[in-house]
Amino acid sequence: MDLLSNLSLGFATAFTLQNLLYCFIGCVLGTLIGVLPGLGPIATIAMLLPATYALPPIAALIMLAGIYYGAQYGGSTTAILINIPGESSSVVTAIDGYQMARKGRAGVALFTAGVGSFFAGCVATLVLAAFAAPLSELAFKFGPAEYFSLMVLGLIGAVVLASGSLIKAIAMIVLGLLMGLVGTDVNSGTSRYAFDIPQLTDGLGFVVVAMGVFGFAEIMANLEQKEHRETFLSKVTNLWPKKEDFKRMVGPILRGTLLGSILGILPGGGAALASFGAYSLEKKVSKYGHEFGKGAIEGVAAPESANNAAAQTSFIPLLTLGIPPNAVMALMVGAMTIHNIQPGPQVMTSNPALFWGLIASMWIGNFMLIILNLPMIGVWVKLLTIPYRHMYPAILVFCCIGVYSVNNTVFDIYLTAIYGIIGYVFMKFKCEAPPLLLGFVLGPMMEENFRRALLLSRGDFTVFVTRPLSGCLLAASLFLVFIVMIPAFKKTREEAFVEE
Repeated sequence: MDLLSNLSLGFATAFTLQNLLYCFIGCVLGTLIGVLPGLGPIATIAMLLPATYALPPIAALIMLAGIYYGAQYGGSTTAILINIPGESSSVVTAIDGYQMARKGRAGVALFTAGVGSFFAGCVATLVLAAFAAPLSELAFKFGPAEYFSLMVLGLIGAVVLASGSLIKAIAMIVLGLLMGLVGTDVNSGTSRYAFDIPQLTDGLGFVVVAMGVFGFAEIMANLEQKEHRETFLSKVTNLWPKKEDFKRMVGPILRGTLLGSILGILPGGGAALASFGAYSLEKKVSKYGHEFGKGAIEGVAAPESANNAAAQTSFIPLLTLGIPPNAVMALMVGAMTIHNIQPGPQVMTSNPALFWGLIASMWIGNFMLIILNLPMIGVWVKLLTIPYRHMYPAILVFCCIGVYSVNNTVFDIYLTAIYGIIGYVFMKFKCEAPPLLLGFVLGPMMEENFRRALLLSRGDFTVFVTRPLSGCLLAASLFLVFIVMIPAFKKTREEAFVEE
């Protein structure tokens, strides 16, 4: 009954005119950035963080959440119609979705993606609502030692589940942790790593770093890309699948939803990892495995269900434990901090309307997205006729205005430009930026909990292993490190991220 009463409070909060409006804006923006190649949810949320200052906290978080799961919907449209994934999690959808479009079945592919996304989003939101209260109660038993150990597990998990080189992922996390040390020491009050620059005494700005390594760097990288767009919009006529198609899509949607719901919760997981994993799993279990890569409907249903499920369940560790499992959730931590909200279990007790209103808005958002996407396919594809070279100046100006508005200082714009160049160099060397952002966000929190645990234990380092929960979390971290060292796992991990 508690769950029902909490959900009724959530729907009462989400169904206000203001919150419905911002949920709609978030869904539209999310779909738009999913459709437009090169503008991912990370860059867009980073750009819009300053704009949320003037909004009420609930409306701001509802809009930002809508952008995230809305981008998973929109990314499939361009992946299917023009073989250009608008969002990284839609890379796998393009493999079979585009082949279906070439065979004149673009409508069926888009319908499959929409239905799979809608079902997975609704189920994953139900999982979020069901697990929120028990996990929040567990989180109240966490002390500084447990939180430190949990963050260690989170960062190691981010390394294990990151695509690309393990060494590079570790290096990016360490760099992020070091960046988090810049500023003023909380205990002693002395400045550290500020190099006598007054603007750095308060630390590096979250918006500055996020906007630089994602926003500015993405713009530079996209300007290098050749624009080749062959659209199958003229063939989008019959959206309704055949009976055989329905039979073939049910299993992949269910399996993709289950896998995505699990991977979304894991540290370092997220929509992209879930879609890759679901596609690999479906290719092995499906009796139509020989059709994969040639237009198999399972190759659209599974990854689209998985990436939307993961997008919703990645909110679980953020809302219940205060730990962001991926880069987008790290940005959500920044948004909550802007509004003086401490992420973690206390949100449920101190601000239940915000907590449950955000969860309820996800159901509403999923309904909005399924209604928005299929009828507006023509509109989204028309936007693709605008050359990127005409779009990026407006995006760049908007980024600069957003950065300047945080502290009203030009220094932040210069610093963002420097981080943009650094982010661009990282792209060239195939170093992923999300682990860096996770390290940057978790670094100060890890330091604070580490020092607090030592103060409470009078300098006894064994407190991290003698406390049962903390010891178990560190043991799990060691187990992950051991698994990574196994050659068979390394080979499987590399194969999982290969685009076929």
